[in-house]
Amino acid sequence: MFPTVFRFRQTSEFLDWFAERNRTHRHRVTPVPLDALDGWASDPETGNLRHRTGKFFTVEGVEITTGRRETRSWTQPIIVQPEAGILGILVKDFDGVRHFLLQAKMEPGNINVLQMSPTVQATRSNFTRVHQGGAVPYLEYFLAPPRRRVLFDALQSEQGSWFHSKRNRNMIVELPPDEDVPPREGFCWLTLEQIGDLLALDNVVNMDTRTVLSGLPEPWPDDLGAPGAEDRGLHSMTELLSWFTDVKAPQDLHRRRIPLAEVKGWTHTGDRFVHEEGRYFSVIGVDVEADGREVARWSQPMLAPAGRGVIAFLTRRIDGRRHVLVNARTEAGSRDIAEMAPTVQCCPANYDGRPEEKRPRFLDTVLSADPSRILFDVVHSEEGGRFHHAENRYLVVEADDGVPLDAGEDHIWMTPGQLGSLLRYSNHVNVEARNLLTCLRFLRQRDR
Repeated sequence: MFPTVFRFRQTSEFLDWFAERNRTHRHRVTPVPLDALDGWASDPETGNLRHRTGKFFTVEGVEITTGRRETRSWTQPIIVQPEAGILGILVKDFDGVRHFLLQAKMEPGNINVLQMSPTVQATRSNFTRVHQGGAVPYLEYFLAPPRRRVLFDALQSEQGSWFHSKRNRNMIVELPPDEDVPPREGFCWLTLEQIGDLLALDNVVNMDTRTVLSGLPEPWPDDLGAPGAEDRGLHSMTELLSWFTDVKAPQDLHRRRIPLAEVKGWTHTGDRFVHEEGRYFSVIGVDVEADGREVARWSQPMLAPAGRGVIAFLTRRIDGRRHVLVNARTEAGSRDIAEMAPTVQCCPANYDGRPEEKRPRFLDTVLSADPSRILFDVVHSEEGGRFHHAENRYLVVEADDGVPLDAGEDHIWMTPGQLGSLLRYSNHVNVEARNLLTCLRFLRQRDR
């Protein structure tokens, strides 16, 4: 029997522990028709999906008009969840080495059931116990951390293509050396190096862990743009912020929530809500049974993407320092006009058969890159609590000579350190870029 809170000398020891937990974890996720979801119903007037308590989230419609995307106007379903949850990681030194407390957590949308989640990963409805389930372990460390050092604390956006103005509080809290943590089943301590090893494996470290770790104030190597060297990139921080302000100033985004029944080009079959061309995503229903959760059984709607996505940074060295090409991207659910995003962020299958001018810029550059130019390549899952089997291929690709230093008004080169400094503020860096930035921390191990 494995101990509950456990430290591992080698990553291989953790993988044995993780495999054992997967073998012994009891769960069942069963697709069910939307009309048969326990506790959920479609509003007879609007068609919106909502829970009988009025809590958790709703699935509604949204209408968007913008000149900042390949398509100027469209409607779609979207998740509306106005409450902000907490994503928090506890940090503690053992024998002079910093460790991070993560949990092997089941989410109904995970492809491989368990993934390594933050110490606390909970919506407000969860931690106020609307579901009448058990308390969220370790929550008290993030609600009242007087003796503890807060390393990072910011409201950060979630997927703007699927959530309407959704944010979570991302926190990293360091415990004093003399404070013991009560043991809990399914939690373990990992070093930053071990987490780096796991980030190179498909579908092990979940999205919420990746976004929280992007805020870690850990020094970047100088060639990646170290904090304190923020103006030693191609552009100064003042120039980057001016570029971002210039992108948002025209206010080129008009968005309004509409009834789900009025979304054009989508059909409610009774079983699910689907796009008429089979693109983008579907809204499906699932019944869930699982141990190790605050509630052992529940039902819910989920968004199921039409295919695997691509999240990629093009990168190059400029004056000896690595830079990444950042895109100012507008999404259906963006809280502001735009956020800083990876060079490429899309599901390629959605553009099959589309003319070149309708395809995202640099997508074909990334997909056709010579293998020798691919510096990082791994498949990671997105948030398994709302999205069913949502995967993205995360890539860092060395740019060829066809990608200019002046890449147009919506793209700009900056160092990873500069991008990391910007994510200290809300609504600046989107969740996909934050996730890929966490992966970039470990690029230096493979980039010599």
